[in-house]
Amino acid sequence: MSWITEHPALAWLALALALAAFEVASIDFVFLMFVVGALAGALAAALGAPFVVQVIVGVVVSLLGLGVVRPVVVRRIHGGAPTLTGAAALVGKPARVVEAVTESGGRVKIGGEVWSARTEPAGGSSRVTIAPGEPVRVVSIDGATAVVSAVPPYPETPTKSLS
Repeated sequence: MSWITEHPALAWLALALALAAFEVASIDFVFLMFVVGALAGALAAALGAPFVVQVIVGVVVSLLGLGVVRPVVVRRIHGGAPTLTGAAALVGKPARVVEAVTESGGRVKIGGEVWSARTEPAGGSSRVTIAPGEPVRVVSIDGATAVVSAVPPYPETPTKSLS
């Protein structure tokens, strides 16, 4: 315990390194703000400030980072667009038909999970059936059912002979 009281700046640096390890694991920029606060505490300790002042400096810098800097960094990283989660994140994703999909039902595999699915209602008397194994794209999520549409096949491209 005497080492910490004799070397407070190094103790703050050790705390900053531990918090940096947590940040690497979480990648959420929360612990990064605590790292900056710990570094500010280390600077205060190196300048000879009493322990209470070191703690106050560390807490104030961390809170300013969380309230001012972190939102700007997160917005910059995510490009201003909100991060979609849950069912909303599935819209636009590719899927593969597991059981034939019609307007009334079927099953698709989306990212390793099997979902109940149906196609969008087709106008008129034509009914769309998508066969097992066919690629589809998720158009929307309706409750626990993925609404999908067929993915048009890619046009054949001529291959060049190497001989």
